[in-house]
Formats: sequence, C-alpha cells, structure tokens
Amino acid sequence: MERRGPFVVLDGIDGCGKSTQARLLVTALEERWDGGVLHLREPGSTAVGEALRGLLLSRDHDLGAAVETLLFTAARRQMLDEVVEPALAAGRAVICERFHPSTYAYQAVAGGLEPEAVLQLLTQWAGEPRPDLVLVLDLSVESAGLRRGDPTDRIEDKGLKFQDRVAKGFRQYAERTPGVTLLDADGAPEAVACRVLAEVARVL
Repeated sequence: MERRGPFVVLDGIDGCGKSTQARLLVTALEERWDGGVLHLREPGSTAVGEALRGLLLSRDHDLGAAVETLLFTAARRQMLDEVVEPALAAGRAVICERFHPSTYAYQAVAGGLEPEAVLQLLTQWAGEPRPDLVLVLDLSVESAGLRRGDPTDRIEDKGLKFQDRVAKGFRQYAERTPGVTLLDADGAPEAVACRVLAEVARVL
C-alpha cells in the first residue's frame, strides 16, 4: 500500500506571497518527497473550479457574500473529489493556495456573514479530506498592497478597509482553529520559504 501524501494549504491576504511560496515549496518538496507533488489553486484546478473562479472574480457581476460562500464551497468540493483525494491516495503531496481560511476571512468576517454558519457549511460540504497543515502567511495590509500593485479583480477592488477586515479574519481563524499556523511572511521570499519548509517538515 502506498504511503498517503501530505495535504498542505498556504493562505493569507492578497499580496502576502502565497503563489511565490507555493512555487518555492513545490520545488523544495520535489527533492524531498518521492511520491510527486501537485500544486493547486483555489478556486480552480478543475474545469468546474476554473469556471466558478471566472464568475467569482469578474467585474461583470455583483455577488453578495452568501452567494460567494456557496460558489467557493462548490468549487472546493469539486477540487477535493476530483483532484485532491485521488492525489493523496496515490501518495502525492498536495500544495494548495487558499482554502477554508479565505472563506472565513473574506466572506464571514469581512463580508458580514455569521462565522459559525460559514464554518458549519465548510465542514459539512467541504470537510474531507482535511489538510494536514494550514499556514496563514501573515503580512501587514500595507506591505501586501505594495507587493500586489493595482487591483486585478472584483474582490481586490473592495479597497484597503475591506482588506483590513480580511486580515483580521485570517488571524481570528488561526487563533480558533487547531492545526492552523500563523506564519510571519515579512522579508525576502527565500527567508519566508525557510520558515514555510520548517513547518511543512513536521507533517512529512
């Protein structure tokens, strides 16, 4: 029987360095994990997920937080069923950009939904397989904005005050959720990557 792969999530506010750190982590794990490594983004990574991603981020639609939550959860369920579970069962390591912390931060805390209701929905409809490790990359909204540059989608258009609430949501999620680590994302990418890899090494 093949060894089951680890499932690692990198999350955080827009501009915190998720994509950069995911790429660096994938490169590092390719040298350490003999089962192979799969890099995913969320929403996305399936045909259904990418279609929902386009809908969610498009400036052509004005979606409320409740609708966003349902669509993000649907995209996540499809990714877990179609991609994540088969990869883990085959022994591959899965590195995913964004997961439950984002829905909690953006739609519950920043979007004004009841946090417990959002968590219940996520647990019931996108609860398995669970990540072995969730790293929330913690960076000030101001520093993240400088890294990110001009807004590129409908959610980034919501501005600095919205991003402040999002950052608060991520910290709340990390404080209340076992298995979630708040990781300092300030500094050079290589320095942050060392912190990330040190945490990931605990679940390999």
